[in-house]
Amino acid sequence: MDGLPVVLGVGALVLLASVLAVRVSIRLGLPSLLVYLGIGVLIGEAGFGVEFEDATLTQSLGLAALVMILTEGGLTTRWQAVKPALGPGIALSTVGVAISIAVTGVALHFLLGLDWRTALLWGAVLASTDAAAVFSVLRTAGVGKRLVGTLELESGINDAPAYIAVVVLASSMLVDWTLPLLVVYELAAGLAIGLAFGWVGAQALRRAALPATGLYPLATVAVCVIAYSSGQLAHASGLLATYVAGVVLGNSRLPHRSDTLSFAEGLGWLAQIGLFVLLGLFASPERLLDAVVPGLVAGAVLLVLARPLSALVATLPFRVPWRERAFLSWAGLRGAVPIVLAMIPLAEGLPGAERLVDAVFVLVIVLTLVQGATLAPLAKLLGLSVSAEAREIQVDSAPLDELGAELLQVRIQPGSRLHGVYLSELRLPLGSTVSLVVRHGEGFTPQHTTRLQERDELLVVATERSRDAAERRLRAVDRAGRLARWKGESGR
Repeated sequence: MDGLPVVLGVGALVLLASVLAVRVSIRLGLPSLLVYLGIGVLIGEAGFGVEFEDATLTQSLGLAALVMILTEGGLTTRWQAVKPALGPGIALSTVGVAISIAVTGVALHFLLGLDWRTALLWGAVLASTDAAAVFSVLRTAGVGKRLVGTLELESGINDAPAYIAVVVLASSMLVDWTLPLLVVYELAAGLAIGLAFGWVGAQALRRAALPATGLYPLATVAVCVIAYSSGQLAHASGLLATYVAGVVLGNSRLPHRSDTLSFAEGLGWLAQIGLFVLLGLFASPERLLDAVVPGLVAGAVLLVLARPLSALVATLPFRVPWRERAFLSWAGLRGAVPIVLAMIPLAEGLPGAERLVDAVFVLVIVLTLVQGATLAPLAKLLGLSVSAEAREIQVDSAPLDELGAELLQVRIQPGSRLHGVYLSELRLPLGSTVSLVVRHGEGFTPQHTTRLQERDELLVVATERSRDAAERRLRAVDRAGRLARWKGESGR
């Protein structure tokens, strides 16, 4: 009991230092994972002397953190943004993973003298990209929506097939012709479970009258975690079920949606920080020196051969321009996921597993420095940089159960086509009306002659029947202006 205040205090200081480090890492254009790993190493045996060598516990906590990260990734994925990249994203996360495993395994078999099963295990561990690493760098890369959507889908989905491959190769399971059928079942069942829990959860949350706003984010995250557990219990892909359930929930008309997304984002950051610090604490700097050569060899194979080939083959059916394909080949950042996957064979006690873990640490650090610092310049060199686009309006809702209505809170973003539109030109559907406008912190009741401005906040009261139509109309005018209908904009 006496040590509890010390543990809590140290944990809070580590968390605070990690949060403050995010600002520095974003300015440098590097994923924050390097800072978090460094904090973990500093606390560990080479720094303050805290020894932590429990591979099984690290694997369990790592998977729990990945579930939280995938939950946040799914909830914040906008379907309209990733829909155009659906084909390339799915191909990269399935066909691309298979090609990467095969190419990496063959190369490392000959270059490092690994037996075939171990070499393919290395390939499986290294096949998955990392959502946290990818998007912390893409914030400053300034590339278009199609590329961002492709990488977002890939990083959210490819954890599942890579995890399946690692589990199979790390076990004594016989690898035969039934393996592809097993993989197809796990992915298909995980997809179905995620869709089911996402849809049922969205319907339940829309109809639930919870007594406090803060309960909605908790319930939403709980649905995604239950989707993971159900997927695992059904011998399906729980990781895919988690991400898909998050996507369905995040694109549904959830009450207090903005509060839910803010909570999920904070939870995702907490999971990333805890995971990377834990992995840094587990690392041994002395062993890492011996893993430099195999780590660099594996990184070179991945960067120069496996990733470009997998990106080329996976995107061939979709007529992706060569410039975008070149960027995709370079943007496959590795982060916490390969390190967590490497813990699986270590927890199983496989020979050479410790060498694999150490090599993955080296590879992640080197590739993060090399790729993270060069993505933005590469985007400019390839002519893929785009100017900052106006963000869509933010729409949040709260149920008014006794009235059979909903209250929509709308924030008009800079650059929105709603700027300059008169209230009478909104033409909201029957049963909905703008009841309040807040401008520069001052609220007033709008008139038909009120002209909307950037950064205005609107309160729209709509009946349950007109609620969806009202939001579609607001989004249509936000994108196309007062003549949205003439331009064919529906707001969907």
